[in-house]
Order: sequence, then structure tokens, then C-alpha cells
Amino acid sequence: MYDFANSGYTTVVITAIFNAYFVAVVAGNQPWATFAWTATLAVSYAAIMCSAPLIGAYADAYAAKKKLLALTTIGCVAATALLVFAGPGSLWLTVFLIVISNFFFGSGENLIAAFLPELARGPSLGKVSGWGWSLGYMGGLMSLGACLAYVSWAQGQGQEAVDFVPVTMLITAALFALSSLPTFLFLKERAVPQPHLQGLNMVQESLGRLAQTLRHAKDYRDLRRFLVCTVFYQAGIQTVITLAAIYAQQAMHFTTQQTILLIVVVNITAAIGAFLFGHLQDRIGHTRAIALTLYGWIVMAGMAWAAQGQGLFWAAANLAGICMGSSQSAGRALVGLLSPASRRAEFFGLWGLAVKLSSILGPLTYGAVSWMTQGNHRLAILVTASYFVAGLAILSGVDVERGRGAALRAWQRESAT
Repeated sequence: MYDFANSGYTTVVITAIFNAYFVAVVAGNQPWATFAWTATLAVSYAAIMCSAPLIGAYADAYAAKKKLLALTTIGCVAATALLVFAGPGSLWLTVFLIVISNFFFGSGENLIAAFLPELARGPSLGKVSGWGWSLGYMGGLMSLGACLAYVSWAQGQGQEAVDFVPVTMLITAALFALSSLPTFLFLKERAVPQPHLQGLNMVQESLGRLAQTLRHAKDYRDLRRFLVCTVFYQAGIQTVITLAAIYAQQAMHFTTQQTILLIVVVNITAAIGAFLFGHLQDRIGHTRAIALTLYGWIVMAGMAWAAQGQGLFWAAANLAGICMGSSQSAGRALVGLLSPASRRAEFFGLWGLAVKLSSILGPLTYGAVSWMTQGNHRLAILVTASYFVAGLAILSGVDVERGRGAALRAWQRESAT
């Protein structure tokens, strides 16, 4: 249900509506507008990168995942609602609110992911992760559908984007808050507090636990390699998530309504991809499933680059949806499989760090290419494909059985002490 709840934020704010509004209205379609959007997100992701391992270490030490999740949810909902004030002349206020809301969203995303190994045994991690991610796309569809209904009504009344887009931020915030309630009412914190390091405060203890993980990093060579792989292939995925609506409007000349419809359909195919690949992953193996999706991403980028009419672009977008749902859920499940039981939140914090680094690297690359080429979005999407190729090459060296064995030995070692 939390996957269902928080997906409205990323679908409406980051992917479908507000990003294009930021470029066209808040930044006034200036040559630097797309780069400004990607740079704003980069700042928030950098903040998550700095804090995620420490938050994860603290959550493990004090069994505080649920409490911290509540704080991040409140922060994201409040900052999203305040985006109702975004419009012409509010660039810096809008930048600040995007940084804050996305920081809380990303931090909460890491915390909820750390519950996964508590809810599913190893052989079913892919399946349960796929269920959650699939339901998440349904939540994104609900928020986007509600916003589309309002946008259609507002346009029928003769309103412009500056009038109706801010209201969609209130709709998104309200649905996030309501949909997250089942998580806080029914989800249990099954972790137990870890033995504390004597003579240290909470911050010092979190840093100390993180230092221990880094010292034992040599024991997690396959997890370490997969996190590097994650940085590369997620750079491509985060670029598509962040800039899909901008590409559709700037390169393919979609209207706002056409763009929203496109994202609605893509969310449906993404939900199908996440659900089906969750089962497939548990059958054929985690690395094979991820590799299959990366081949699909490479084909998608080529199709988007070559598309001259809307037909081929629609096909590319739906292929992206299938690959998006499957590769996202598969990556989360594999991190759960390679993480020792006593440090799940901490290792999902490291996973979050890798994803957020990719969220800086990929979109900034796209934004820089489009800026330097005077708005050549086709070349920018082609450059994005190189990240999927690099991720595929690195993934080939990940040995899941060896990595799982290292995680079990680490857990046994810590249990003994």
C-alpha cells in the first residue's frame, strides 16, 4: 500500500505534469530550463545520497524504520501541497519545494524497501517486490487519473496551465496522505533494536555502524558490484522517468492532455511488467531477468531516437513501461537477497545512495546535452542508451549465489557476537 501511495508523487510531479510545467511556465521555456529542472533534482538526490546510509544505520540500530517513514511521508506530502504556489516568478520557491519534497520522497522510498525482506522469504522476494511495484503503478494511475479529470474540466472552463497545474499538486498530496494510512495502521516493525555501541550518541553510533559496513565491504563483493551496476542502468531509467513528459512535448510536440494520456498508458504497461517479471525473476534468476530488461531499454532508446511520428514513439514508450516496472522491482529484490538480515535498512540505504547518484548522473547528462546542442532531445536520448550498455556489462560479473552466501555468513557472524 505504501508503494501504491507514494507513486502518485513521482508520477505526477516528477514524470507527467509538473516537470513540463516547470520548464514551460516556471522557467519560461528558457534555453536553460530543462537543465534547471535536472539540476534541481540533482540537489535533492545529493542530499539523499549524503543522508541515506546514516538514516539506514540509525533505523537498524533503533528498529525505527516505521517512525522515520512517518516523518518522511509528512514532509513529502506537506512540500507537495505547497507547490500550489508555483508559477511565473516563483522559480526559487519552486526549486526549494521540489528539493524538499523529493528528498523526503527518496528517503521514504529507501525505508519502505527495507521492509521487503521481513515480508517475503528469499525465494519469493522477486514476486513480492513485483506485486508492490505493480500496485505502485496502479497508485500512480489513480493520482494521474484524478489529475487528468480535473485538467480536462479546467480546460473546458478555458483555464490555462498556470491555473490548473498547481491544483493538481493539492490532489496528489491528498491522495498520498490518504493512501499511506493502511501502512501506518497495519504494518509492523519486525526488526529489533541492535546492541548499541557504548558511549556514543545516535549520530555517532550511526556513523560507527556505517564504518563497520565499509570495513567489511570486501565480504560483499557481489552486492558492491551490483550497486555499481545499479548506478549505470538506473541513470538511464531515472532519465526516462524525469524527462519523459519533456521529451514528449519538446521533441514529439505532444499537448499536456496527450502527455498525461501517454503516461497513463505507460503506467499500465509498467504495472504489467512489474507483476509478470516478479514471477519470472524467481524462476530464471535475478541477474538474467535484469539483463533481459536492459536489452529492452537499449531497444527502447533506439526507437525513441528514430521516431518521427507518434506511432513509433508510443511503441517505444510502452516498451519503456514494461522494462521500467520489471527492472525496478528486480533490482530491489536482488538487494534484499544480497543483504545480511541485521543490516537491511543500512544496505537499502546504500542501494538508495546508488539510485540517487544515478538520478543525478543520468538526467544531468541529458540536460547538459540538450543545452549544449540547443535543444536536441533526440541526441540526448541516444546518449542515455550508453548507460544501459554499461550496466549490462557490469551485471555480467555478479554471482548471486556467492553474494547470498556472503550475506548469510555475515548475519551468522553478527548473531554469534
